Amino acid sequence: MSTQPVLHGWGLILGASSGFGEATCRALARHGLNIFGVHMDRKATLANAERIVDEIRGMGRDAVFFNVNAADAEKRQEVLDQISRLLAERGEPHAVTVLLHSLAFGALRPYITEDPKDAISQSQIEMTLDVMANSLVYWTQDLVRRKLMGPGGKIFAMTSSGGTHVWPAYGAVSAAKAALESHVRQLAFELAPLRITANSLRAGVTDTPALRKIPGNENLIAGAMARNPCGRLTTPADVGAAIAALCASGTHWITGNVIGVDGGEDLTG
Repeated sequence: MSTQPVLHGWGLILGASSGFGEATCRALARHGLNIFGVHMDRKATLANAERIVDEIRGMGRDAVFFNVNAADAEKRQEVLDQISRLLAERGEPHAVTVLLHSLAFGALRPYITEDPKDAISQSQIEMTLDVMANSLVYWTQDLVRRKLMGPGGKIFAMTSSGGTHVWPAYGAVSAAKAALESHVRQLAFELAPLRITANSLRAGVTDTPALRKIPGNENLIAGAMARNPCGRLTTPADVGAAIAALCASGTHWITGNVIGVDGGEDLTG
């Protein structure tokens, strides 16, 4: 007999077409959830999102993806309008049972440079925090206000050890990760009476498209390989499996935490 948890309803994945979001789509679909995916892809990378949709449907689940900027307030309302209509047609109130925030789009520039043009700007810092941290609050507010997520709902946000460490050109993203963790704690507190949980997941160094954009990523990968007691990097599949496990029955008392999903990497870092 399978010991895998059986989940019901829909998962809403922000950043669904690559990395942690892609892996979580698969993991949650494998465990029973239908998937709403929000992603932003141009024509060159759109095929990957389409492949993920086909894989989810191949598991016997429904998949509805939206190719929009998840940090755009107007687009957020448009997506939620469509989700509301679809769920109303199906007679599935409160059907969004899982929200994953896995948006990795920010400015990677130093704060202090000899030439001001090379330094990060105010608008770049504000954009990075809005996309990678603040947008979690706005999506959660709208899900709850629209009653798309009800008791038993679970919210996850992807953080990293970069929120407490200093890496070259990573300052704005580090600030966003620290803010994200703070938002999750506040959401956990305020959502507790509604019986909705919120947790941050701190993945270990993972070879994703987002990591490859960080200057010096080769050093990050080598360092993680050297200190991880499991002798390998974290994979997106590790994170997807952890999220599926944290959605199982009996996890309702786990909220407001930063949960390491890193094979022990942070123990020696």
